[in-house]
Amino acid sequence: MLLGCAVHEDTQLAAYLPAPTYSVLMPFPAANAAPTKPRPPAPTDLVAAIDTITRNFNGLVGVAVTSIDDGWMASNVTATRPLPQQSVSKLWVSMTVLDAVDRGVVRLDDPLTITRADFTLFHQPVAALVKGDVGYTTTVAEIMRRAMQMSDNTCNDKLLRLVGGPAAVRDFIARKQLGSIRFGPGERLLQAGTAGLQWKPEYSMGNAFAVARARLAPEVRRAAFEAYVKSPPDGAAPASIADALARLHRGELLSASSTDWLIATMAGAKTGKARVRGAVPPGWSYGHKTGTGQDLGGRTAGFNDVGVLTAPDGRRYAIAVMIGDTVRPIRERQLLMQAVASAVVAHHRPSPEDGMIMAGAQPTR
Repeated sequence: MLLGCAVHEDTQLAAYLPAPTYSVLMPFPAANAAPTKPRPPAPTDLVAAIDTITRNFNGLVGVAVTSIDDGWMASNVTATRPLPQQSVSKLWVSMTVLDAVDRGVVRLDDPLTITRADFTLFHQPVAALVKGDVGYTTTVAEIMRRAMQMSDNTCNDKLLRLVGGPAAVRDFIARKQLGSIRFGPGERLLQAGTAGLQWKPEYSMGNAFAVARARLAPEVRRAAFEAYVKSPPDGAAPASIADALARLHRGELLSASSTDWLIATMAGAKTGKARVRGAVPPGWSYGHKTGTGQDLGGRTAGFNDVGVLTAPDGRRYAIAVMIGDTVRPIRERQLLMQAVASAVVAHHRPSPEDGMIMAGAQPTR
């Protein structure tokens, strides 16, 4: 109790910390609970391929692949460990918004205005559309598309405030029983805390954040970075993310219209062309969300790609590839992600029904 009182004297620190978890002696069943039936065994060839891809990579890597149609999961040993999500967490914000749409609290065509006061830091292309003190007015749907497809931090934080802040997103994750997925305090406080800074509004303008970060003592930055990697406030297990994506595509998390809207939006993502998508062959499709963290001394905390890979025969695979901490260069990280996609494609076999329809056509690889 005393610790809780002391921590919450600093409102930014309190917001940066993940929400506490509780247990009860007599748990009661929750609505929208995930299926509890045993999983089918994972294909041994795919498990072996994932192990080979990740075993000798110099970094903390978690990989999970779930068959949306058959229910099995192939993963490596790190897939149940919470790793930094970074902008992957925008997925949960969008789901929370769409859940509010399903409940009639929000409409996709509601107007939403971005002003300079909404600016965050790093990637925020919407800032170029804000002119003077008037701001930029568009719809909830457009702001959400920008957050998901362009990974716009300002758009994401605007949506976060619209639905009630981090607590609302955490509530959605808990209600839908999405598993080991934390949600952080929003882009401003998360990135400031990771760097070892206290957020200030002036950091949203120009390169003020980078300048303030560079002025910090090396030991302060290092301690903040190490603390983030050890227990990221936005940490999530790749296995839980792959399961959540599978449930989304099965229609278990949102209404049919909201599900279709989000799937179509993810299919139009503009980021991460050289990550998983770099190995998607013709005839296949991939809808996804990427996430990239800050660098320190050649290390990167959070280099991710999560999404759903769909074969020409319509069979679907939810994929979560998360690199939690590495000194490997960007190209090697991208190639690891591409190798996972290639392994899924190589494993794929058309369904028996598809084989009968194709009447002797060669299997899709």
